[in-house]
Amino acid sequence: MTRFLFASDSFKGTLSSERIAQILGQEAGKVFADASCSSLPIADGGEGTVDAILAACGGERVHVTVDGPMGEPVDAAYGILPDGRCVIELAAASGITLVDRGALDPLRASTAGFGQLIRHALEHGAHDIFLALGGSATNDGGMGAMRALGVRFLDADGRDLQGRGEDLSDLFTIDVSGLIPEAYMARFTVMCDVTNPLIGRLGATAVFGPQKGGTVETLAQLERGMVGYARIIARQLGVDVASIPGAGAAGGMGAAAAAFLSARLVSGIDCLMDLAHFDELLAECDYCISGEGRADAQSLDGKVLSGVARRCAAAGKPLIIIAGSLGEGAEGLLDRGASKLVACVGPETPIEEALAYAEENYRRAAASVFAEIAEVCSR
Repeated sequence: MTRFLFASDSFKGTLSSERIAQILGQEAGKVFADASCSSLPIADGGEGTVDAILAACGGERVHVTVDGPMGEPVDAAYGILPDGRCVIELAAASGITLVDRGALDPLRASTAGFGQLIRHALEHGAHDIFLALGGSATNDGGMGAMRALGVRFLDADGRDLQGRGEDLSDLFTIDVSGLIPEAYMARFTVMCDVTNPLIGRLGATAVFGPQKGGTVETLAQLERGMVGYARIIARQLGVDVASIPGAGAAGGMGAAAAAFLSARLVSGIDCLMDLAHFDELLAECDYCISGEGRADAQSLDGKVLSGVARRCAAAGKPLIIIAGSLGEGAEGLLDRGASKLVACVGPETPIEEALAYAEENYRRAAASVFAEIAEVCSR
């Protein structure tokens, strides 16, 4: 019997983790009559994290109507696990996929809806909460979310700021006296998909601001505001968020969680794999197959593929990565523990074509992988 573990991230906009596992199972069955296939939908703290954890652990979704990143109402959900722990995903309420690309604006975007989800969970008895950060449309330093929990952000004239990215520049003082009491009694763990700091050339604004619609001018404004924000937090709350790895996650939401909620910041992929008992599943397989839409240098830094590769290397299990495409730096995954990298399409394939035929391309790549494994097993 040949045993496989399928633990792939979704291919954003085309293939879900569940569909990928189905395709892999079908293709494995064509080659291995005795194939034993286990699957674990997986994510790194970004979009799909709640789905992945609920699929692995069981539990239920709680739906809430909240403010989207640009203020429009959205239906968002968080997860309650069977043991009462709670998982809340920022992308569900404040995610970049909720905004048309032409409407992205980090000056106006807010994490208010994410805060509303947290408040709903707290007010309904949650006390051990995992906050999954990633895939945000925001660069507000988490002010919108904290405002939803009762924190006031004031300008020099004592006027309330709304908690958008543009308000960072006007922030003068913070009033935490209204933070809801349930927040003090809960334990928060932040699942980060990046380790970027809050400010600087590797910070939230410089690295992720452009993809959220930031121009050169607006990014400069946001960075100045974020520097001031960090100083005010340090002065008033005694937390040096500028030095915390992962504080820049989700446009600075990591910093807000650490400063206002005393949250512990951890690797999103490692946290998910621990919750889902990944190591136990891995111990029972002969081959692990993982992947994501595009593997490149960013895949090496706290993302799904680096986390899975590290666990496979430690367990001595071969890992085959099937990615939608391979970009510069992807070969670094071979040094992290991957045994083989396979691309569904070549670099010359137009993105429109790759997206239109994503399932066919993936199935073809999967078939070639299992054929090669079969050849190795027959030697």
